[in-house]
Order: sequence, then C-alpha cells, then structure tokens
Amino acid sequence: MVISNSSGPGQNSTCDPVERTYHPLLILGYSLLLLVGLILNSFTLCFHCRGAHGQVSKSWMIYLKHLTAADFLLCLSLPLRIIHYTSTSLTIHVVYCSLGAPLMFHNMCASILFMGYIAANRYMKIFYSSGTHFLMTAKASHIISVTTWVVLLTITTSYTILMLITHKTALPDHRTCYLLLNDHVQKLYGVMHASAAISFLLVLCSLVFFYYSTSRRVQQIQQRRLASSNSKKLLKSRRNMLVLVSVFCFCFVPYHVIRLPYYLLKGRCSVVWYYVKEVAVFISVFNICLDPLIYVFLCKDFRAQLNLKQIFSTKGNRNTSTSDARYRRRDQLNSMSSQVLEASTTATGTIGPV
Repeated sequence: MVISNSSGPGQNSTCDPVERTYHPLLILGYSLLLLVGLILNSFTLCFHCRGAHGQVSKSWMIYLKHLTAADFLLCLSLPLRIIHYTSTSLTIHVVYCSLGAPLMFHNMCASILFMGYIAANRYMKIFYSSGTHFLMTAKASHIISVTTWVVLLTITTSYTILMLITHKTALPDHRTCYLLLNDHVQKLYGVMHASAAISFLLVLCSLVFFYYSTSRRVQQIQQRRLASSNSKKLLKSRRNMLVLVSVFCFCFVPYHVIRLPYYLLKGRCSVVWYYVKEVAVFISVFNICLDPLIYVFLCKDFRAQLNLKQIFSTKGNRNTSTSDARYRRRDQLNSMSSQVLEASTTATGTIGPV
C-alpha cells in the first residue's frame, strides 16, 4: 500500500493513484455497466416515448420517465470516468473533476429524488384514494420534475464553470478532485455535498416511513380478515414499496455512508480508503441497470407496453394451433384409410365368385 505526500512541507498525505492495481477491474466494471445501462435505458426510453396517450396523464409515470432520463444521462457520464482511470494526464483529470464527476453527481441526485417522488406518489395513492390531491395530478408532477432539474442544473453548472476558471495546478498523480478547488469553490463543494446528504436522508426516511405505513395497513386488513380486491392491491403496493426501498438502500446507502468521512478527510487517506470509496461509487452507479428491470415488476403500464401477456398467449396459441393441426392431419389420414378399405372391400365383393 502506497501513501504519497504532497509537495509542500507539513501537508497531509493523499490517496496515491500510482497504485493502479485495481484500475483495470474498475475499467472493466464500468465498461460493462455502460454497455448494459445504455441498452436497458435506451430500450426503456423508447417505450416511454411511444407509450399510449393515456399514460401521459398519470403522475407517477411522469416521474418514471424523468428517472429513466436521469439514468440515461448517468450512462453518458461514464466514458469520462473510464478515460480518467486509463490516463495520468492532468488535463484529463481537470476535465473529469470539472465535468465528469459533477455530471455523475447531478444525475445520481436526480435518481434519488425521483425515486422518492415515485414512492410518495404511490403512498398518496393508497391513503388518499378517495380524493384527488393536487400533488397526484400530472400538472404537479411536471412542475416538481422541471423544478428539480432546474435546481440541480443550476448548482452543477455553477460548480463546473467555477472549477474550470479557478482550479489549482495539481500534480498528475493526484486523483482527489478536492485538491484542485480553491477556497470559494470549496465552499460551494461543501454546500453541494451537504444538500445532497440532507436530500438523501429525507428520501431514505420517507421510503422507510411509506413502507412501514403500508405494511401496517396490510396487517390491519389481515387482522380483520377482509379479503377483497382492495386488500390484494394493498399487498401488491407493499411488495412494490419493498422492492423500491431495497434497491434504493442497496445502491445509495453504501455511497453516502462512505462519502461523509471521505469528505471530512478532504483527500487525506490511504489507498485502501480510496478504493473503498471507488467501490461504493460503483455500487451506486449500478442503479442504472436495476431501474429498468424494476419497471417490469412495479409498473403495470410498462408491462402492457412490453405486451408480455400477448407474447406468451401468442406462443400458447401457436402451440395449440400446431397440436390442432396435427390432430386434424391424423383424422384426415384415418378417414382416407377408411375410404380406401371400403373401396377395396366393395371391389372384392363385385368380382369375386358367386
């Protein structure tokens, strides 16, 4: 394990990326994520774009579309990260820290927020099913989504511009973007990370609360032994909420747990700690491959777009029609055999002796 020291006396040690033993594994992992993520999210975007007009009016489908857009943009930020692992150039390092890392951070925050919006919308659908709350309308979903993108883009763009204009000159072997920041950008950097951490905690607590409330409602119905279509829908809602919470915790909790001490260290860390942070980031980016698969299980409208039932029923009809054809062909052969036998019997009786 190699620890490098900064050039100035009395300065603290930083993560030394000269130790590049595990970079090929990260390059391979991110390349696979990029390939699979682009395929799945392009496929999902295609179905969202040519979806039925009735789906446009559904508020939570609007959040799903924006979540897909955030995942797709996150895929587009991965090439810069892959190039960053393969190069020791200071220019590549500056470009990545000013554009690649903020873009990835921006779309990760967008994914977290839109997953929270989806969970909140599903929760309100359960507990406010009798009425139409404004937050459940398509207009509110559009306003919330656009506002989210505007706020995130404003913060990210400001950071990128300041980073490109005022970045410090650092050695090429420094992989910590924090070393490039001057005092003013460091304050913005701290505000961004603090805001992201608060947003993550709010969404996480909300998801846990939504799942707990839904589970409690299910238990109350089961205790009263009320078997109805509403109880079945509630069971499905609890299952969907559990899947959403599980994916959210798996992808984003490790990253945020590691990011807080890593930010407090401000670049002063060992190589082991550096790669622990890199693995946490990789797990968070894995979200781009899980979200499209979640749509298949959680979204009835998305399953309808895929026409899975029609595909299976077509295969079943095809198999049934094949079997029917075989039976009809066998019946025809039996009928032809009977006719031949009758004809030969008749002929024998005619020319035989009297």
